[in-house]
Amino acid sequence: MNGFPGGTSVTRLSVYTGACADGLEGGTPHMHTASTEAYVVVGGEGALQTLDASGFRETPLRAGSTVWFTPGTIHRAVNRDGLEVVVVMQNAGLPEAGDAVMTFPPEVVGDGERYRNAAVLPAGAESTVEDAVRRRRDLAVEGFLRLADSARAGDFAPLERFYDSAVALVRPAVAVWRQIFQDTVARETRHTADVLDALDRGDGGHLRRSEVLLSPPSPTAKFGMCGRLRPLLPGEPVH
Repeated sequence: MNGFPGGTSVTRLSVYTGACADGLEGGTPHMHTASTEAYVVVGGEGALQTLDASGFRETPLRAGSTVWFTPGTIHRAVNRDGLEVVVVMQNAGLPEAGDAVMTFPPEVVGDGERYRNAAVLPAGAESTVEDAVRRRRDLAVEGFLRLADSARAGDFAPLERFYDSAVALVRPAVAVWRQIFQDTVARETRHTADVLDALDRGDGGHLRRSEVLLSPPSPTAKFGMCGRLRPLLPGEPVH
């Protein structure tokens, strides 16, 4: 990724509609194992339901709200009225490479093959993919509600087992993630260190290589876990 965000991704998110088993509309509950995420709400209303070692909570979302959540925070976007969000994600490339783990029931999360079969969306017509998205979401909501109910009762053992299963699921991918990290976040960190060294020498050569990059409109929205996604990728320099 050229220029800013370099190691950070920015995505427009239209949160899913359609009621789940508990009557709420919204996205697929999941967590990230290595990346912090932020929701910047730009339209509509809803809530962010979260579950972590401190318990369950619900944070209202409306235009102007911003909420950050770190790795290990299970989160579920609830859409109550046209919820539109700009998602800012740490470690661009890692979430796309499997950093996210959905809250399927324990018998699915604890079995790598069953998890992959439940998580992967099929190719084909949009209606076929939409059906698969709903089934995947409903399965994750089922597991999430069980985890949340246990936490409310003071029993965090199911959450601990979910964390252990999530680590086992993603562990085989860590070598690939490490290379992605080196090529993005670590590269940009090294670049900033080089810039500071140059400034300390009185060298402003990098200022003369500045540019403006335009993010073109996304022609189509992809199916994500929380809703329809439109990644905002830096495009060609503006002259």
